[in-house]
Amino acid sequence: MGDQRRTEIARALRAAVRGEVDFGAAARALHTMDASNYRRVPVGVVAPRDAADVAAALEVCREHGVPVVPRGAGTSIAGQATGTGVVLDFTRHLRGIVSVDPEARRAVVQPGVVLDRLREEVRRHGLTFGPDPSTHSRCTLGGMIGNNACGSHSVAWGTTADNVERLSVVTYGGTELSLGRGGQGAPEGLTDLVGRHLAALRTGFPPGLPRRISGYALDALLPERGTDVARAFCGSEGTLAVLTEATVRLVESPPARALAVLGYADEGAAADAAPGLLPLRPLTVEGMAEDLVRDPAARAALPRGGAWLFAETGGATPAEAAAHAARILRAAGALDGTVVTDPAGRRALWRVREDAAGTATRTAGGTEAWPGWEDCAVPPARLGAYLRDFRALLAEHGLTGAPYGHFGDGCIHVRIDFDLVSDAGVGRFRRFSEDVAGLVVAHGGSLSGEHGDGQARAELLPRMYGDELVALFGRFKDLWDPAGGMNPGMLARPARLDENLRFAVLPRERVDVAFGYPHDGGDFTTAVRRCVGVAKCRVEGPEQGPGVMCPSFRATGEERHSTRGRARLLHEMLAGEVVTDGWRSPEVRDALDLCLSCKGCRSDCPVGVDMATYKAEFLHHHYAGRPRPAAHYAMGRLPYWLRLAAPLARPLNALLGVRPLAALAKRVAGIAPERDLPSLAPETFRAWFARRGAEAGDLLLWPDTFTDHLAPSVGRAAVTVLQAAGLRPALPPGRVCCGLTYVSTGQLDHARRVMRRTLDTMAPVLGSPVVVLEPSCAAALRTDLPELLPDDPRAHRLAASVRTFAQALEEHAPDWRPPRLDRPVAGQIHCHQHAVLGDAAERRLLARAGLTGELSGGCCGLAGNFGFERGHYGVSVACAEDRLLPAVRAAAPDAELLADGFSCRTQLDQLAGRRARHLAEVLAEGLEG
Repeated sequence: MGDQRRTEIARALRAAVRGEVDFGAAARALHTMDASNYRRVPVGVVAPRDAADVAAALEVCREHGVPVVPRGAGTSIAGQATGTGVVLDFTRHLRGIVSVDPEARRAVVQPGVVLDRLREEVRRHGLTFGPDPSTHSRCTLGGMIGNNACGSHSVAWGTTADNVERLSVVTYGGTELSLGRGGQGAPEGLTDLVGRHLAALRTGFPPGLPRRISGYALDALLPERGTDVARAFCGSEGTLAVLTEATVRLVESPPARALAVLGYADEGAAADAAPGLLPLRPLTVEGMAEDLVRDPAARAALPRGGAWLFAETGGATPAEAAAHAARILRAAGALDGTVVTDPAGRRALWRVREDAAGTATRTAGGTEAWPGWEDCAVPPARLGAYLRDFRALLAEHGLTGAPYGHFGDGCIHVRIDFDLVSDAGVGRFRRFSEDVAGLVVAHGGSLSGEHGDGQARAELLPRMYGDELVALFGRFKDLWDPAGGMNPGMLARPARLDENLRFAVLPRERVDVAFGYPHDGGDFTTAVRRCVGVAKCRVEGPEQGPGVMCPSFRATGEERHSTRGRARLLHEMLAGEVVTDGWRSPEVRDALDLCLSCKGCRSDCPVGVDMATYKAEFLHHHYAGRPRPAAHYAMGRLPYWLRLAAPLARPLNALLGVRPLAALAKRVAGIAPERDLPSLAPETFRAWFARRGAEAGDLLLWPDTFTDHLAPSVGRAAVTVLQAAGLRPALPPGRVCCGLTYVSTGQLDHARRVMRRTLDTMAPVLGSPVVVLEPSCAAALRTDLPELLPDDPRAHRLAASVRTFAQALEEHAPDWRPPRLDRPVAGQIHCHQHAVLGDAAERRLLARAGLTGELSGGCCGLAGNFGFERGHYGVSVACAEDRLLPAVRAAAPDAELLADGFSCRTQLDQLAGRRARHLAEVLAEGLEG
């Protein structure tokens, strides 16, 4: 579509709707893909505020002959949330819960409401919404209805279609309909269509298949099934009309739950056993084989076996739920098994299962794996035989995959290592798709058992249903949408399964980059491809556990500020079709501007997207050969400036205490005017240590910039504790720096110079343990250093030597007993610690010292230079208010505030007026006491 016509449509939409209308390159780029293999570039994006907006937008699109794609969270795996027309984005508005009737067990919701928000709202009534896909923390009810989503509890509570009563929709032609049973809301001609094809509708759908999601559910329109138009609409993938409101059924949620974990020799044996558990009425029967359990800690928690079933049970009391699980364990015929009643233990096991959608995108060998045959379903009694045949078919085509999923319903998820880049690989993808479709049908199954057909499977529907029924699908679609404006190319008259693949637009030649990208073969394009769109970075609400990702999205709620959104923009930057300026792109720059470089996605993203590294890479290229923002020169080169300032610390502190001078300094340096400038230490940590005349030690204490110049009390305290533990700390034999501030601002050439100079200094002592007190500096040494200097073996040796304060004590003074402090703690685990270093040793040290309670997850929002930069203050505060500040306010009066990061301590001081301390300071005080 030409720019002039796009401008005319955008102008007409802005005049007609009250919601946001965005036809810019960034908005279009953000909506080119969902969680599938497919990519289609939309004309623009509209976020309707209400049902009237929906109708108005449809009228404009109809007048201009532009198709429409309704879209929720964009986690569809078959391509149905992509389109070449106008995307109606329901993640901004129409997100309300209109009413809840606990007595009738019914709720009325708008299409954009996130499933977990509905579940949280009705939980106080002892109710829940039964279907719960693994994306429950971000998927919308509208998307669930569009795909007829299911989830792990479908053996107890069915699919979304089983839990829908009435739907309000607007057709592309502008007709408002209220859909329900008894033919309510049926478009003209539907009753006649059903009446003339009763035989085909009664015999054309495979029986005994609880997860039959493929095609249109025309059998719901049979008289003996109540002519349920709402049920027939479920699973229509946005091809019939736009949903504006839904009345859904709620189910009683058992007050107590337990989990029977059952081990079997292999997945075939587990699949064979699954149907035998169904008469015992479990809430779930999920299955997974060992090739998906890659975390040694998770594997150690599982019973013996090569595959497992997870059977959840419910009860009025914990004892009743546990007894129910024990009955399943006795009847399961498993090699080994256990009953898990502890909520934390159950959550940990379910997290392994829910993250499988991301974990499976990399094979055990590290190669890429993709959806496409993500969720076929067969009758549960046929599942074991199907899986054996499926594995054989994979081998025949030279492919690998790791099946898992809803064994109790016969529904299997799998990501396969298709080559979707080369022509030969795409050809093999098509041949396998055709063969596996035949295999599924031979076992009496459905091409889709949960996520819908989309573009991935709709082409093959004739193999499952035959030509007559598929022709009826087309006529059914035409009754609702005669103009063909609703999500064309899906279900009826579909696009080919090997068209519109999202990889086709990416460059075939490697992009010249600074980082090594060791987990992606050194290829930046492969690194960007990591994001498959499952959108765990879009988790809403407080239920996020210890995770960090993604603080800027949680603060703004905007897709472009999520990890996925930024990855999509980088993808489109490489493609060059929508985002056309390459590394100079203002769209990518603006999206990355609010990335805090917290590194949370490196660990919390199921596929390990590392947006902090991608941001540094982008900034490196974006500002190459041209001026940078003032903050990059001021805070990006902070180690240099602080070294120059150290001899003048006292007079500089006095000068910057004068408000006009401080304001001028902040304006020149690009620092937010709301921020107070930290004071310089009158004596640096290095100067203090040298004054002591310490001898050579048995480990090295890293004098990072923040500890050395801004918080030397942390270094002094660490020396006190290490010596009390019988250790002899020494400092490196010269000036060292991890390069963190240069990396975070994308000054990568400068960072490498600093790092090489540091390696030269460290060369005589490489191999000695290096204790780093500042978590962000430890993370930079552990990851950024070897990834920026991948060919220097010294970088890898230094990275391997890095230890946190607690890790050093645990490894080198295992028999030392810290002072018993016996008081509660509050504060935050540093985001870099969580993402790169882990905090297990810190937790054990806290417990030995009698420091009780949980530190919050998330990010403090200051994040080094981020929260100090002009224009970032509001987002910085919002990030702190997400989790850290509420946790501190809720802490007991005598709680010790812990924050090992200088940024975290500064944020608490400036926003809450509370002094937090490094763990070393707290332990040192205990020793002195």
